[in-house]
Amino acid sequence: MSSTGKKVAIIGGGVAGLLAAVTAADHGAKVLLFEKMDKVGLKMGITGKGRCNLTNNAPIMDFIAMTPGNGRFLFSAYKRFNNMDLLSLFHTWGLETKVERGGRIFPASDDAQEVRHLFMRLLHEKQVDVHLSEPVFHIQTKKGCAAGVVTGKGTYEADAVILATGGKSYPRTGSTGDGYRLAGELGHTVTKIRPALIPLVCEEAYCRELQGLSLKNVTLALAAGGRRKSEAFGEMIFTHFGISGPIVLSQSDMVTLWLSQGYPVTGYIDLKPALTEEVLDQRILRDLQKFRLKQMSNALSELLPRRLIDVVMKLSDIPAEIPAAALKKAQRIHLRQTIKKLPLTITKARPIEEAIVTAGGISTKEVNSSTMESKIVRGLYLAGEVLDVHAFTGGYNLQAAFSMGRMAALSAAGDKTDA
Repeated sequence: MSSTGKKVAIIGGGVAGLLAAVTAADHGAKVLLFEKMDKVGLKMGITGKGRCNLTNNAPIMDFIAMTPGNGRFLFSAYKRFNNMDLLSLFHTWGLETKVERGGRIFPASDDAQEVRHLFMRLLHEKQVDVHLSEPVFHIQTKKGCAAGVVTGKGTYEADAVILATGGKSYPRTGSTGDGYRLAGELGHTVTKIRPALIPLVCEEAYCRELQGLSLKNVTLALAAGGRRKSEAFGEMIFTHFGISGPIVLSQSDMVTLWLSQGYPVTGYIDLKPALTEEVLDQRILRDLQKFRLKQMSNALSELLPRRLIDVVMKLSDIPAEIPAAALKKAQRIHLRQTIKKLPLTITKARPIEEAIVTAGGISTKEVNSSTMESKIVRGLYLAGEVLDVHAFTGGYNLQAAFSMGRMAALSAAGDKTDA
């Protein structure tokens, strides 16, 4: 494509910034990419447990629903560049992909580094001027318009600036919240920052005792102030500090919000959600009869994981050494109740540095959702996690960053055609 004559400076070499750089260059702009680390795409290289969950094959309205942090802001970005558009682009570039449980899409190689290296190759092919180990200190403006960036090595003029520095999670990859300061200096509002998709710290000592124990097909129900409630079914794991795993991460966004509002958060784990209390009671009675000559610590071996039995017995006030045949009805009822409602008290989330994504950021009210241009500074575009946009796991966060980066680049480069 012929040059648009635009010079575009992009701050941040993450998911949004990388696609923005390639897109802007592909649409005729002269692109300068500034990355504070010595490599681009470091966070991309560790996403999806090192496999890079690129996107999801769900309908685009599901993406909105799976984005509790201002999902509706993404309507225009997804309309112009959706998950199928992204996959088509990756396939054109030679990346093979596969679909897994829950519609999650990964590189066929299961290697996030393949995606990072793909973008490195594209940056080179499209002659993007990459500035590594060069953090941006300020965004220059002239007459209310973005005019360039200032780094420790000099000032670079530009016709447009794209801010895509990411959030504040995984600081070792360069996401340290710099974008909030840069935008704030220009008059943008930054909403309260908190961790999302984060393990939770619990008061109960039994979590430490069960460290490393994974549970499948359980229900985790949480509540704040006795009114605000959340519930999820699936897998979780006990840790030395509390709980983690898919159903914990998916609810952690609500938990951190409740905690930030001063609400105490409590909950319980239903270890047998497929069984009603009555059916569970019959199951316990059968096991007590079957193992009537054994101690209670052994009588539940077919009902619960071995490591969990002692914890459940202790919480049920049942001595582990009593014979199954000697268990009283009141004790059995208490046991049943504990299995259906293993108690939890959430005291806090893990540090934001351990969060998969950041909740909060630059207010979306100050950004044109159809172009990603700032409503405060003309020629300044914002994309990715630096904005107050966050989603659940499953490829939704990366797709959001890709779509925003793509739209910002097309707008900044002056291309008026469809993506």
